[in-house]
Amino acid sequence: MSLFTRSRQLPDTVTEEAVEEAPSAEDEGEHLPTDAALPTDAALPTDAALPTEVPDSPRPGWFGWRRRYPRTARGVSVGTSVLAGLLVLLVLLFPNRLDHMNLRSFFRLPVEAIVIAAVLLVLPPKARRIAAVAFGVFLGLFTVLKFLDMGFYQTLARPFDLVFDWIMLGNATDWLRESFGRTGEVLAVTGVIVLFIALLALSTWATVRLTNVMSRHRPQAVGTTLILGTVWVTCFTVGVQFGGVSFATKGNTEFLANRVQHVRNGLGDAKVFEKESAVDAFAATPPNQLLTGLHGKDVLFTFIESYGRVAIDDPAMAPEMDATLKKGDATLKSAGFASRSGWLRSPVTGAGSWMAHSTFLSGLWVKNQQRYLNLTSSDRATLTSYFQKTGDWRTVGIVPGVRKSWPEGKYFGLDHIYDSTHLGYKGPYFSWTPVPDQFSLEAFQKLEHGKKNRDPIMAEIILASSHNPWSPIAHTIDWNDLGDGSVFEQIKKEGTNPTEVWKSQERVRTEYRKAIQYSVDSLTQWMQRYGDENTVLVFLGDHQPVPTVTKGSTSRDVPVTIVAKDPKVLDRVDDWNWTDGLKPADNAPEWGMDKFRDRFMTAFAK
Repeated sequence: MSLFTRSRQLPDTVTEEAVEEAPSAEDEGEHLPTDAALPTDAALPTDAALPTEVPDSPRPGWFGWRRRYPRTARGVSVGTSVLAGLLVLLVLLFPNRLDHMNLRSFFRLPVEAIVIAAVLLVLPPKARRIAAVAFGVFLGLFTVLKFLDMGFYQTLARPFDLVFDWIMLGNATDWLRESFGRTGEVLAVTGVIVLFIALLALSTWATVRLTNVMSRHRPQAVGTTLILGTVWVTCFTVGVQFGGVSFATKGNTEFLANRVQHVRNGLGDAKVFEKESAVDAFAATPPNQLLTGLHGKDVLFTFIESYGRVAIDDPAMAPEMDATLKKGDATLKSAGFASRSGWLRSPVTGAGSWMAHSTFLSGLWVKNQQRYLNLTSSDRATLTSYFQKTGDWRTVGIVPGVRKSWPEGKYFGLDHIYDSTHLGYKGPYFSWTPVPDQFSLEAFQKLEHGKKNRDPIMAEIILASSHNPWSPIAHTIDWNDLGDGSVFEQIKKEGTNPTEVWKSQERVRTEYRKAIQYSVDSLTQWMQRYGDENTVLVFLGDHQPVPTVTKGSTSRDVPVTIVAKDPKVLDRVDDWNWTDGLKPADNAPEWGMDKFRDRFMTAFAK
């Protein structure tokens, strides 16, 4: 019997590819021995002597599945390679802003993909493998940066700063915990970590996979790369566009170049800020010549969290806010007060209140965390510390948003600081807000302003009820019913759930507007109830709210108002040309927030 017709079990190590490649008898018949020359059955081992299976032999691919289903396996292999290519393209074409996310963004040809392919094709095998992994990790980190940008644009209306913003990530986790509880914080942080690892792993896998495919099909890969490179150069030169979007793009290269320049600028920013800090028009002024126009007055600098221009200008909010401001005007006028209002441009938007506060008080443009840290560790005088320097005022801080040690308070020249644990509040938190504004103001009255036989007070008051996420919101009640704050338990139960509110942009905007109304109502009612001819109030927003509320507005303006009963106080600011009342006109003067300190000190210098 011929060896080629004998029936026996082939060992598993023989692949179908090997069988297919074996020559047939017809192809090599002239080389086959004659039957006489072939060994007889007796010369062959018996079936019993042949191994029926080899347990230790490896199964080819996916535990033998590729051998049993070769067509399906080939389809899966091709599909996986296509998926890897799409993933790399997606990483390169993915925008770093949600408002730039559209279908047209993904129908482009990125030059970076062509350059990466060309580099991998010219490298020798070992260097190619190393480069593939390096490119994969880089693309993963690049995608993480885009996601960070996306988050920062949604909250701060600016990209992530690679030099200064790392500390902001810790602030973000604090906000999550205080707004959505410990469970919400853990789930969010865990999700971010998993996403980070997945992005690095997937981008590396995709790049290595494509590199292997190009290596196996090098001639086709070289030809395809040359064709795509020619297409890109032609389309870029001609300016081919689809729906207003350029087909040939080098956006990632420009993106990285801008980031490198931004990092270089950031690293040199400390020296620039140091020079700016050294200039102070009042540093040499004797204490007895400072702020003499306010002697005997209680001066209150009050920040309303997230009170931005959008609350007044946006057509969807304007009617209700107009009504609140008109009501506030009437409330103040009934108590004998007058007011003037203008606009200040904040260094931040969406968040970063402390940078806005320090800009307003220091007269310096504090646009990042490094500037803030440098400022608070310097001897630069602030508006509040100048009040302290005169020796004529007791300086206090009402800071309900502070829940832990705040060493910067000493820098701002505050003799005493009342944080959330020292206001006597026994009620519930309202998401991020530890103490409702009305209670904070009442606590200030009991702890400081309402005392008899006291020195004049200069107070920095930070009202936090309008802090993101604006749900649930407190509402004003009878001042005599505030007690220790326990009354707010029921008010909170009747409020809205932030997880439900944030499912709708319009609902978020509505709750934001209600929060601002509550803060303004609380402040004007307090002035009517407790203010007198020696009370001077300056209140302002610290920054615009997040883009979800502003709908992408680039304005950083916030309203600022000065309120007083003594007409001599407002006479000193006549040349500011601010608008009468609590609502600044559209064409009211707009100053940088860093300009207020010197203008105020000049107006009340003598």
